Amino acid sequence: MFHSLRALSLACALGLLPLAASAQAATVAFGGLKQDTTLPVEIASDQLTVNQADGRAIFTGNVLAAQGDMRLSAAVVEVEYSADGKGIARLHASGGVTLASLSEAAEAQDAVYTIASGVVVMTGDVLLTQGASAISGQKLVVDLTTGTGTMEGRVQTVFVPAAKPGTKP
Repeated sequence: MFHSLRALSLACALGLLPLAASAQAATVAFGGLKQDTTLPVEIASDQLTVNQADGRAIFTGNVLAAQGDMRLSAAVVEVEYSADGKGIARLHASGGVTLASLSEAAEAQDAVYTIASGVVVMTGDVLLTQGASAISGQKLVVDLTTGTGTMEGRVQTVFVPAAKPGTKP
């Protein structure tokens, strides 16, 4: 699936698909990435290293973090615990990061999820798909509590219109 996303992005970059818009920033509705940020965060990985001195844990190898219907996968996820040590303050994911809900998916090189604010910042060759539509840029900021976000950095998008009644898709 993600290889086809990269192919779609490459096709956009090469001008093989018509672009509906090309700009420096675009605001996008993320209904599928709206999330209850008070839900627990579950993390699974191949390895875990904990440093009690600085309040960090590093998960490596096939990392999957889940919160409700939202999934974040990456090669490495560093967890920064809150000052009181009773919760997670921030997740920093790197290496093939994918953030997905039931209806949308975004991939990037890096992502930082600040739990208290519900904000995810994805950077480096970001590609977001919503159904058959796609948008790419260099930085995506998503507010999971409101389901809104902004894509920045040479934004390119492909919108696929709905099929007209009586036509084949």
